[in-house]
Amino acid sequence: MTAAMSKTIPILSAAAQMPAGVSTAIEGDGMGCHAGGEKMLAAAKASGKSEVLAQYAKDYPVSPSAGPHDQPQSMCPAFGALRVGLRMRRTATILSGSACCVYGLTFTSHFYGAKRSVGYVPFNSESLVTGKLFEDIRESVYNQADPANYDAIVIINLCVPTASGVPLQLLPKDINGVRIIGIDVPGFGVPTHAEAKDVLAGAMLKYAREEIMAGPVQAPRTGRSDKPTITLLGEMFPADPVIIGRMLEPMGIAAGPVVPTREWRELYAALDCAAVAAIHPFYTASIREFEHAGRPIVGSAPVGHDGTEAWLQAIGTVANVPQAKIDMVKNIMLPAIKGGLARMPIKGRITLSGYEGSELLVARLLVESGADLRYVGTACPRTPWSQSDCEWLQSHGVHVQYRASLEQDLAAMHEWQPDLAIGTTPVVQAAKELSIPSLYFTNLISARPLMGPAGAGSLAQVINGAIANKFRFAEMKAFFGETGSGPSAGVWESAQGIPQDRPEFKAETRRLLEKQAKKRKAEAMI
Repeated sequence: MTAAMSKTIPILSAAAQMPAGVSTAIEGDGMGCHAGGEKMLAAAKASGKSEVLAQYAKDYPVSPSAGPHDQPQSMCPAFGALRVGLRMRRTATILSGSACCVYGLTFTSHFYGAKRSVGYVPFNSESLVTGKLFEDIRESVYNQADPANYDAIVIINLCVPTASGVPLQLLPKDINGVRIIGIDVPGFGVPTHAEAKDVLAGAMLKYAREEIMAGPVQAPRTGRSDKPTITLLGEMFPADPVIIGRMLEPMGIAAGPVVPTREWRELYAALDCAAVAAIHPFYTASIREFEHAGRPIVGSAPVGHDGTEAWLQAIGTVANVPQAKIDMVKNIMLPAIKGGLARMPIKGRITLSGYEGSELLVARLLVESGADLRYVGTACPRTPWSQSDCEWLQSHGVHVQYRASLEQDLAAMHEWQPDLAIGTTPVVQAAKELSIPSLYFTNLISARPLMGPAGAGSLAQVINGAIANKFRFAEMKAFFGETGSGPSAGVWESAQGIPQDRPEFKAETRRLLEKQAKKRKAEAMI
């Protein structure tokens, strides 16, 4: 490992780049969507949401000194909770929020394959401040609560209703036998859509655990397993739970449900396990419910040779499997994984970032495949259940960045000049502008098997193919030159004049902004 590989990527915080006294909010919009995170957070606390927001701050921590741009940039966090509800059988989902937000969330949900309607309770300023919105929500829940159609109804408060203190906790816990789950998922309280999945999954697990404690509950659709089970925590590629199950079977244990589940009764089976595998390590609220149920938690996942060996040992130990059986499974799986990695090597320097929560697992697989991985950024926070992955990557010279912002991801790409950049949409776009091949993490990387023998070599074809296309970017760059870039971006007719850069105008605008900031600061001191 060279000394250069361990250097710290220089990052200037957004707060340091912003003139003092400049607000990030759009002025004059009251407590609407654009009031700004700081104002909405203060309003929500004043409206009775302090306890909820305090728990979110504990479960999904961000730096106390972080400004509004010093945070991960993922899609609207509420999409994560909405996705969990829409993927469950016999579950209705209702949104309470601004119409523009609801439109965007429903559009995104159906873009990603949702095949059912999303409920929406509209409001205006009057119904919001008079409490009529809550009554409208209550009425809609009663209208939907048909036990012939639903096991549960999920109501999600978006930013404005949360900031206004709409009290979903006052809704009945069940209506006609239909469970009522009300949650607040504001963008100013839940940092990423990945963590919003945990908000709803944790709320459902809490409800299901209390049902179990109260008396007998419904058996899973497939019946109870006759073996001890391992609940798998975090959304995965559909083949991965099957692969994990095959690895566990020789040890006399079985793969249990994947949380978030696809049906309410699966929650009971998830809680009825020998241990929980925190494949995605940021499900803090869900882990808290499993711990209340007395279930041990195992971090990391069976990815690559080293990851699989450590994970099988940890799972076998907590499930009280004899060491001889654990060693037998290792002797079967590890040579197969090593062979798969050797047959499909990855050659090239890579930077990796994403907001799904599986970034460190993918990073381990890339390193064991032979990739020269320099940086991995994840929008999710550091937790005890990702610690072993972090330490393993750092020991292999990889810079690990939790709560990575877009600016940090871009800085890493500029620093290391990779042969391939894997990341979110804006990272991919920036890389292509620099003629660097790039792949979108969510659709092209995380949507592949990662676990066990099937994961070994699963990334090589798409990654090596992308790296091999670098010459095409060079040819296009040479052909187009600087056309359509910088101040002349877009399509322009030469007869009408092509825009030119005006640095003197930029300097004057910057001077005026700084002058305004100084004036505001002086007025604030009076």
